[in-house]
Amino acid sequence: MAKQIFINLAVKDVNKSMVFYTALGFTNNPQFSDDTTKCMVWSDTIYVMLMAHEKFSTFATKPIADTKANIAGLFSLSTDSVDEMNEILENGLKEGGTEPNKLRDYGFMQQRTIEDFDGHTWEIFFMDMSKMPKE
Repeated sequence: MAKQIFINLAVKDVNKSMVFYTALGFTNNPQFSDDTTKCMVWSDTIYVMLMAHEKFSTFATKPIADTKANIAGLFSLSTDSVDEMNEILENGLKEGGTEPNKLRDYGFMQQRTIEDFDGHTWEIFFMDMSKMPKE
C-alpha cells in the first residue's frame, strides 16, 4: 500500500465545507463520507477529512482549537502553474473563503493563502525549480 496522508479538520458545517473544498479542486469520496464526515481527495495520496466537531471530538484528546482566532497549522498544496494557483484561489474566494494576505513572490515560488469558513489556512503555491537560487 502506498503511503498516504489524511488531514483531519474539525468544521462546523460539513456540507458547506465540502462545497468550498470542491471549489478548490478536491473531489468527494462518498465511500468514506457520511452526514458527519466528508472525505475530500486532492490526489491518490492526499486526503482531507472534514469532520463535524462532534465527530472530530471522538478522535481528539484535547479541546478543538478556535482556528478562526488562532493558527493550528498551515497546510500547503502545490500546483503545476501560477494560473492554476490563481484559479484555485479565485474559486475558493467565490465560495466564501478569505485571503488574509496578498500574493507572495519569492522569484522561484509564488504563493497565495486562503482560509476556509473555520479558519483553516491553506498555502497554495507554484514552484519553478529552474529559478531556484543556486546558493
